[in-house]
Amino acid sequence: MSGKLAKAKGFKKSKPGTYLSIGTTLFGAVSVIKQAKKARGEQDTLQLLDAVVSAAAIVTGVALLVRDLRRLNDDDILAD
Repeated sequence: MSGKLAKAKGFKKSKPGTYLSIGTTLFGAVSVIKQAKKARGEQDTLQLLDAVVSAAAIVTGVALLVRDLRRLNDDDILAD
């Protein structure tokens, strides 16, 4: 669920949920690495390009989740 949708529905993100999302996203990197190795072995440029784009999506997704995690930490400090 995106941050905007979560706020619109009144859900609050949690630290454990964000950590779980980061772990799940990074776990997807394993299949992308396998895909890239296979594509290089077969010299399949299109499949290699797909792996690169997928890797970029994973990096972006993790960066967004880390940003959300930092915002959650900032909110905790202000709550004290």
